[in-house]
Amino acid sequence: MNTHPAFPCQRLAPLFTRRDALKGVSCGFGYLAFAGIATRAAAADKPLAPKQPHFAAKAKRVIFLCMRGGPSHVDTFDYKPKLVADDGKPGSRPGSTWMAPRWKFAQHGKSGLWISELFPSLAAHADEMCLVRSMHTDLPAHPQAFLRLHTGSSQFVRPSLGAWTLYGLGTENENLPGFITITPPSGFGGAQNYGSSFLPAIYQGTRIGADNRPIAQAEVKNIKPPVTTAAQRLELDLVQTLNREALRRDPNNTEIEGVIESYELAFRMQTQIPGLMDLTKESDATKKLYGLGTNATDDFGRKCLLARRYLEAGVRFVEICHGNWDQHFGLTRALENNCTAIDKPIAGLFADLKQRGLLKDTLIVWGGEFGRTPYAQGSDGRDHNNKGFTLWMAGGGVKGGTSHGSTDDHGAEAVQGKVHIHDWHATMLHLLGLDHEKLTYRYAGRDFRLTDVKGEVVKGVIA
Repeated sequence: MNTHPAFPCQRLAPLFTRRDALKGVSCGFGYLAFAGIATRAAAADKPLAPKQPHFAAKAKRVIFLCMRGGPSHVDTFDYKPKLVADDGKPGSRPGSTWMAPRWKFAQHGKSGLWISELFPSLAAHADEMCLVRSMHTDLPAHPQAFLRLHTGSSQFVRPSLGAWTLYGLGTENENLPGFITITPPSGFGGAQNYGSSFLPAIYQGTRIGADNRPIAQAEVKNIKPPVTTAAQRLELDLVQTLNREALRRDPNNTEIEGVIESYELAFRMQTQIPGLMDLTKESDATKKLYGLGTNATDDFGRKCLLARRYLEAGVRFVEICHGNWDQHFGLTRALENNCTAIDKPIAGLFADLKQRGLLKDTLIVWGGEFGRTPYAQGSDGRDHNNKGFTLWMAGGGVKGGTSHGSTDDHGAEAVQGKVHIHDWHATMLHLLGLDHEKLTYRYAGRDFRLTDVKGEVVKGVIA
């Protein structure tokens, strides 16, 4: 025992601690290893904690405006003068006829992007938009194409784009879900479109609302407990003790792990979610900007305003779903109604994000699972078209006022600068500072990624 000679019972402080030894011996390599292990342990304890991207990110957060059903690109964002000239003539498919858009196109902004008159409000933001007019995907069937759009795969259960984003970057507010999906469809793959699959359950999306009900009626059930917060914490601690014991006995059971994390997140959400979903404190000017109070735009406007509030509070990824855009018949009236419902709210979202300084690092994406044929189906409809369609991107790191790629003269098939869904996913991750080839998760003996073994970053859309 190391003692002072004058005070034989008093213990002296050690000359150096074990931590000092790790720092000093062998050039400190032991300490570096210790620090790495400690960092990983801390990350495991807080899986939603903010993480450093692979490289400098241009975007910090995402709003995905998902138009379920396949919007008609030739009626909205893909202007084809040849289609107008050939209206009523024999189409590319036996027995079909070309059908020109029922709405006029015009050039907008300094960039002169061609946009349909269906979007008069959104067209004012043309110089901030990049129209990707050469999209294509594998299958023309809704469930498969919708799953491919969200997860990169239509054959296997895979983590969603939002789950991968949250896994790669974490969130900026541990009291809120990092990934929220607003009124997702119950069909078209259902919860798989916002699920986490083999990623830890904490990365799955949190659903707000249902696709067949107005968002104004949406609520997070059981968010206000019948007991005090302190009493609820005691109850939860007891339940979590049992859950952790079950997990200790069955360490590979991801469902138990998901329950533990979900309970903790739900407990923390009580402090913020009710306030975020209450739009009554927003100014009348803001509500008007989004189209609240007008029948045609109120519902989608509320969704867009909620999305802005979620992102501003620290949520990483928000998806807003809107449908139905599957117009095999009644195209003229149905498409006009759809576009009217979303035009002003999206334009309001642009303006609101911009005035708050959020647009520059918020990636906005709009599109559906595929497009529609330039030839007619019946007298007033269009069939599915997976060979060529349009998505657009804006905000964080996107080259605004541009058009990437093109379809053929009639808009039937992508022919130049073709962009597959895998390429689009790789590009979105790149804008978020994530290398799609490095963002992997080991499962069943191999490293999986969102883009599987494919995908190239489309550099032409990046500012």
